[in-house]
Amino acid sequence: MKVIVVSGGVISGLGKGITTSSLGRLLKARGIPVTILKIDPYLNVDAGTMNPYQHGEVFVLDDGTEADLDLGNYERFLGQSLVGTHNLTTGKIYRSVIEKERRGDYLGNTVQIIPHVTGEIKRTIREVAQASGAEVVLVEVGGTVGDIESMPFLEALRELSYELGEGHVAFVHTTLVPVVGPVGEAKTKPTQHSVRELRAIGIRPTMIIARGPTPLAPDIKAKISLFCDVAPEAVISVPDQSIIYEVPLVLEAQGVGTHLTRLLGLPDREPDYAAWKEFLATYRREEGSVEVAVVGKYTDLRDAYLSHIEAFHHVQGRLGCAIRLQWYDAEDLPRNPGALGRLKRSDAILVPGGFGTRGVEGKAQAIEIARTDGIPFLGICYGFQMAAVEFARHALNLPSANTTEVDPHTPDPVVCLLEEQKALTGLGGTMRLGAQRVVLTEGSRVAHAYGRTEVWERHRHRYEINPSYLERFREHGLVVSGRAVDGRVEVLELETHPFFLGVQYHPEFLSRPEAPHPLFLELVRAALARKEVPAPVVAPPAGA
Repeated sequence: MKVIVVSGGVISGLGKGITTSSLGRLLKARGIPVTILKIDPYLNVDAGTMNPYQHGEVFVLDDGTEADLDLGNYERFLGQSLVGTHNLTTGKIYRSVIEKERRGDYLGNTVQIIPHVTGEIKRTIREVAQASGAEVVLVEVGGTVGDIESMPFLEALRELSYELGEGHVAFVHTTLVPVVGPVGEAKTKPTQHSVRELRAIGIRPTMIIARGPTPLAPDIKAKISLFCDVAPEAVISVPDQSIIYEVPLVLEAQGVGTHLTRLLGLPDREPDYAAWKEFLATYRREEGSVEVAVVGKYTDLRDAYLSHIEAFHHVQGRLGCAIRLQWYDAEDLPRNPGALGRLKRSDAILVPGGFGTRGVEGKAQAIEIARTDGIPFLGICYGFQMAAVEFARHALNLPSANTTEVDPHTPDPVVCLLEEQKALTGLGGTMRLGAQRVVLTEGSRVAHAYGRTEVWERHRHRYEINPSYLERFREHGLVVSGRAVDGRVEVLELETHPFFLGVQYHPEFLSRPEAPHPLFLELVRAALARKEVPAPVVAPPAGA
């Protein structure tokens, strides 16, 4: 078992997740089996109950685990699916330790951070490695060195390094090299202090990933090498990139792949980046453009919709057209005529998922504009449910139609709570979660998009379409074109519209750079087709 630990210093948000994902890509390009594990030091068991404004997007895995958004980056960069054991939290560790203590597994010993908590952390890392069959396990430690929450995890990794022995563990430290002052001088002191914190707990970094706005000058890299006791070739400059998928090639150009394989005694084969480079070359082409409106309630924090953003990047890398995302606050939309006017000029509209009452009327208004103006539309999860509500209100003439999530007493509950949810009292991990089989109607638009009639997609919801309204929907042109194996409605599409599709599941979670999700791909294709249709010729007024 070989382990690469990625830690961070100075500030959070430096891109440890992208660094970890990129290192995995470097090794995978050499044919080395890898897997990744994310350590989140918070006491929550998982990210499921956390507000997106605090933690960003909740990324759902095939097994139903609600995980940190970095798990999405791992899957996208590696092109492989992960499971819940790949997201380790303080809550999970402490819960496991306490359960073992209650069972008497510790044989009466006093339960302590060392060795019991650190032992549980090491056991989990070893089990992930064994279950995946990977040759290398990458471990990202959330937060920054010096955080009190991270200390048991760093201690466990120090112990694991000692147990595995030399040549089996590499510590990669991501740090900030800010550029300050009128002359734009790069400052190394934050990096020096961060590394000193790391060494104080017994960990000596073997590589430093230096983040900053611009590439590091040779003398700055030499200074970091000298003061941090790291080999000169192991000080790696990663300036800001226009797209995160450039980072593996930035690392490769500085010999990171070769350096790591040498450190860990791995075969340094010639890496294969052919498909990756083709994706980037197509992405940069930007022949033509479309504007996609994203109408949501967390638009002030783009990380809340990270997988949607990346899915559109993947489509751009396939089609070569520039995709411009325009963000609309669903709560603000009904009282902002100017925003409504701009929305009507969009080439496509996406209404993503969410929870609660805030912003639902703005989402419904955006959906009505897409439906009546012929603008290509994709509604996901709550966006799918609100599409059913909007259609009931304006096509079926049921003005009080709603979801019971918003109005429990609506006379027309077009969307209602899943039956199995009614007796639940807890919130964490209790939704309909994870990969479910969806059967698509042959000949439907959605089946055409996928090129098949059976798919597996990831879910995260408590409410569903009320089947009592489906016949009236069908009579007015909104048809069910996808169902779960238990009969639940998964897909609705409007037959008379150029592209109007709502799905209960979350297709954004399965989009990859080299395999963009078919629904995002078809949404953009529909937007491009709409732009190519010439404007109708208006006859001049009589006597002109």
